[in-house]
Amino acid sequence: MGGKQSRRGGHYPSSYDYGPPPIPNASPYYPSYSSNYVERDVRSRLQKKYTRIPDNYNSIEQVTDALAQSGLESSNLIVGIDFTKSNEWTGARSFDRRSLHHLGDSPNPYEQAISIIGRTLSAFDEDNLIPCFGFGDASTHDQEVFSFYPDNRPCNGFEEALTRYRELVPRLRLAGPTSFAPIIETAIGIVDNSGGQYHVLMIIADGQVTRSIDTEIGQLSPQEHDTINAIVKASDYPLSIVLVGVGDGPWDMMRQFDDNIPARAFDNFQFVNFTELMSRNIPASKKETEFAVSALMEIPSQYKATLELQLLGRRKGIQERIPIPPPIVGYNSGNSSSRYSRSSSFEYGTGYHNNAYTPADSTGYNSTYTPPEEYPSRNVASQRNNQTCPVCFWNAKDLAFGCGHQTCYDCGRDLLSCPICRAHISTRIKLY
Repeated sequence: MGGKQSRRGGHYPSSYDYGPPPIPNASPYYPSYSSNYVERDVRSRLQKKYTRIPDNYNSIEQVTDALAQSGLESSNLIVGIDFTKSNEWTGARSFDRRSLHHLGDSPNPYEQAISIIGRTLSAFDEDNLIPCFGFGDASTHDQEVFSFYPDNRPCNGFEEALTRYRELVPRLRLAGPTSFAPIIETAIGIVDNSGGQYHVLMIIADGQVTRSIDTEIGQLSPQEHDTINAIVKASDYPLSIVLVGVGDGPWDMMRQFDDNIPARAFDNFQFVNFTELMSRNIPASKKETEFAVSALMEIPSQYKATLELQLLGRRKGIQERIPIPPPIVGYNSGNSSSRYSRSSSFEYGTGYHNNAYTPADSTGYNSTYTPPEEYPSRNVASQRNNQTCPVCFWNAKDLAFGCGHQTCYDCGRDLLSCPICRAHISTRIKLY
């Protein structure tokens, strides 16, 4: 996903950076971020118990019943939306060659996923407030997230989230590269400032974390490294992470993330291939049910894990990550307040963010904010990235089009228009 090299010298803090680790496997390559809330031997037993949570539900009703039986009376949803450049072409096979953010009479994959999960979890959300964020656009890249509203207020239910999404999409400039670390870090801050209430972070994305072609076997790209460390860190909080994959993929690395991320307090990450589920030859209602089940089937056991690990109801006082405002104008904030609260201890307004940010003016738009793309440019185009496919950011370029642009063969063989210049493809030349 995405089409721009990471600005590693930027302002995204990686306070838990331990150097480039190898690709994760069953061995504990990564340090544990577990706190000392329980004795070490008890935590060790619980870690073994919840390392792999079984996928053992067959309907939404079973998941709902299990959530209730586990003692989950309320669950707070957080939504993160991928706005990287590759959304423009990763719907070539799965979305009739349209952008995955295409707005039409029927919902696009992002709208479908928000609607299904929102409807399923609404019964457990007492205040119906959903913090919604975007990432990967030209204002955030792989360093920040933006809030759906300039005053950082959440959306009132999934219906408002969908409405606001449709307002934002036409005014955003898709970019990249892809890292899930900023949205996970933002969610951790929300959980901590709520006093340790249980949350579910749903990340909807069109592909896996950016990986340069010359990243050595056994090593991780900077974006993969930051994402894995953020997932490990999140396991010390009552937070479940559900990654919903939309579009054509590829998804091999995300499946590896789901199966093999080591050294966590509990198994807090679930990957769901939305495209695969929704492409089945079954009634639409059955597709929605299967998606909801796949996305939420691990929530009951994950919630039990946070109870037994004594993660619920604790506030560590970490420095909160402040999202930047949406890169648009014209929002009328007259009906909203500049802060909101899930509890007496949960309030936006403290934290870190290195860009200038002041409260929104009467129009709702922060006129003093300078988007990162307007900062003095840095030389981010290296020789190695010029040889990487701009679609998957994984394979080498080995297929040229008549316009002169190149992709890898796997990504380019079915394209009708160039993902760079959008010219119609009439000629394909295999390079080597």
